[in-house]
Amino acid sequence: MAEILTKSRARNIFYGGSLFFVAVFIAMTVHSHRYVVEKSTAGMPLSEEVILGKHVWERHSCINCHTLHGEGAYFAPELANVMTRWGVLDDPEGAYEILTGWMEAQPSGIEGRRQMPSFEINEEEMRGLAEFLRWADQTDTQGWPPNDAG
Repeated sequence: MAEILTKSRARNIFYGGSLFFVAVFIAMTVHSHRYVVEKSTAGMPLSEEVILGKHVWERHSCINCHTLHGEGAYFAPELANVMTRWGVLDDPEGAYEILTGWMEAQPSGIEGRRQMPSFEINEEEMRGLAEFLRWADQTDTQGWPPNDAG
């Protein structure tokens, strides 16, 4: 004989299920918070220079052509690991110099190639942009995006 689901049983199932899922949600929130706080993905501190570089990145809409950690347009190269590819990840001055040289060589003037616009970026902003790209390169993205070839 099948049992009948009464109003009180239905209410108890609803409240019991709600409390169970609230408890699961709270446990997952605590676990996520502990993971984020204890296992930061930042490889280097968020300095004033890095913040300035982020503002330069946004002001010139670099993401309209480049990707950063897989986000953005695919017209130009991924820049999240550009400092590693250039071999200057641990060299702030080298990062600034190679980025400055690259930016001054743009646009290349080669017909039929994608061209990077020439931006008016002063030395302080260029140093900030180099630091922002170094910061992005040192972020632990847990292997994303897969960009081994560079």
